[in-house]
Amino acid sequence: MDYHHVTLLFMLLSCIASCAFGATNIFNVLSYGAVGNGRADDSQAFLKAWNAACQGQAKSGVTPVVYAPAKKTFLLDPLTFKGPCKSSRIYMLVSGNMVAPVKTAWSGKQVEGWILFTSVNGLVIKGKGVFDGKGASWWPSRPCYNDPARGVLCKGPAGMIFRRCHGLRLDGFTKINGPGSHMVIMSTHDVVVSNLVIIAPGDSPNTDAIDISGSTKVQVRNSFIATGDDCIAITAGSSNIDISGITCGPGHGISIGSLGGGGFDVVENVRVRNCTLKNTITGVRIKTVQGGTGYARKISFQGIKFEAVDNPIEIEQFYCPLKQNCKNDTSGVAISDVTFSAISGTSIAENVISLKCSQINACKNVRLDRVYIKSTTPNKKVSAVCFNAHGTATHTKPAVKCLLP
Repeated sequence: MDYHHVTLLFMLLSCIASCAFGATNIFNVLSYGAVGNGRADDSQAFLKAWNAACQGQAKSGVTPVVYAPAKKTFLLDPLTFKGPCKSSRIYMLVSGNMVAPVKTAWSGKQVEGWILFTSVNGLVIKGKGVFDGKGASWWPSRPCYNDPARGVLCKGPAGMIFRRCHGLRLDGFTKINGPGSHMVIMSTHDVVVSNLVIIAPGDSPNTDAIDISGSTKVQVRNSFIATGDDCIAITAGSSNIDISGITCGPGHGISIGSLGGGGFDVVENVRVRNCTLKNTITGVRIKTVQGGTGYARKISFQGIKFEAVDNPIEIEQFYCPLKQNCKNDTSGVAISDVTFSAISGTSIAENVISLKCSQINACKNVRLDRVYIKSTTPNKKVSAVCFNAHGTATHTKPAVKCLLP
């Protein structure tokens, strides 16, 4: 038995013990022509292995496993892995390094994202591998980044997109240096994301770690995130979202929104708990633009710790990221039933609690309890500000006296 077969056997035995694969059918990308030297294009080998696993004859109780072995670096062009698959569950075991081409090599290729999974139910991606988006080749080349008319065109492609992948499980791997958002989960039900590491420089533009849109019953837990934008952003059409055990920073914190830019936007039943935010530009926030409709409701932030965070607690219903041509509209997304509880830590800002709600649709039933935030500067006072926010505040420092009944 050669070295690669010994390595494969060892990895599979280890993973079977922890992954509960049961009986498996292994599709090693090396067997389909992958080289794994970081220079040869291994894209077609991955697609061939995927198609064999996804479309092969499904056997009862046998799980297909696409395997990318350790100590290999696979250069992958933008790829789409399509379903539905014949098996009700399909695994991708990633132990090696997957790298994207640099920007100059993307000409003529899909620009939406690097690695897309679409309509793959029961997808599990697991392992200690690394997905490297090579974002540094994109970040400096966005001269229109601050141009409201063309700004959207400057966003780099997403690193990984999961669309209509119900029953999705992501565990253990590392995602670094996305050209744009690292990971997008959209139109998907029943998701568990755990034990991930997602990293990009703090000044890398639009490198959100995890964007969740139009999805339901999503858990994100026990992960380390340090990027140049939102650690986690929960946007329109999402509900029953549970975020826990996240260490976030640098970045823009954990956000609901922005909402209102797409017409009638809805987010509800979101729980963010037991997370630590360090040196982030914002902490936990809800952000909406003027002119939209819909609602954000039944949202709780609990057990949050801040370390030198700017704008720790924020509801911002006048969100305008480019600060140019901002709307001044009477309609707005309705925000209600929002709780901030058991929150403590430090901030570099003077104003540490900001609840700025719509002029027309006041925030209702906003509750703060056991919220203690102080300045990183000894003896410096901190404050709270509200606009058209109704609710209660108990056991808070600073005192929040600006809430309306």
